[in-house]
Amino acid sequence: MAKNKYYVVWNGRQVGVYSNWDSCKMQIEGFKGAQYKSFPDRASAEQAFKAGYEASCQQPTANCQKSMVNGQQSTVKSYETLPEGQRPIGQSIAVDAACSGNPGKMEFQGVFVETGTHLFKSPVYEHGTNNIGEFLAIVYCLAWQQKNKINYPIYSDSVNAQKWVKEGACKTKIVENEKNKPLFEVIRWAERWLHTNSFRVPIYKWRTEIWGEIPADFGRK
Repeated sequence: MAKNKYYVVWNGRQVGVYSNWDSCKMQIEGFKGAQYKSFPDRASAEQAFKAGYEASCQQPTANCQKSMVNGQQSTVKSYETLPEGQRPIGQSIAVDAACSGNPGKMEFQGVFVETGTHLFKSPVYEHGTNNIGEFLAIVYCLAWQQKNKINYPIYSDSVNAQKWVKEGACKTKIVENEKNKPLFEVIRWAERWLHTNSFRVPIYKWRTEIWGEIPADFGRK
């Protein structure tokens, strides 16, 4: 039987020793400069917590972690040179979609703005559109935040998607067929979720003209 791991968080929302990954993840996911590491037992975890991050991670094989994106420490654009009222909210989630063709292969994802940390990413759906993906990205982000008991504002660069979410309906002109049936099942889930859940957070338009591409952009332009 596999032994339970213990996790030390030296820098996160709440530092300490955690007995499971889900509890640890809530402290470090989307947190800028998070520092954490797993240990095989509570005694070694508590000792490492008292010793501190540097002392516990000085060996090359220590396998300590900082906030990562795709296996590399994330680097994000700084907006500090902009006037206060023109900066995006750092403690927020940006969502975006990509579609190869119209209709075509579609997917969406969410990224924490302050750190560039990827929070979620959808499967690739056939015979979709960018507007559908942008709509689903917002709804999925709402549901994901509700599940994880967090409430960050959302940035989207799609006016249509924000309008559809407000109206509670995906008003695509694409017709359901055998190829996109799985996608339409997700659309129906999203519409049901909006009508049966009151959880909401502010949704803002990403100001591309000032801030550049939205952090969740797939970089395929």
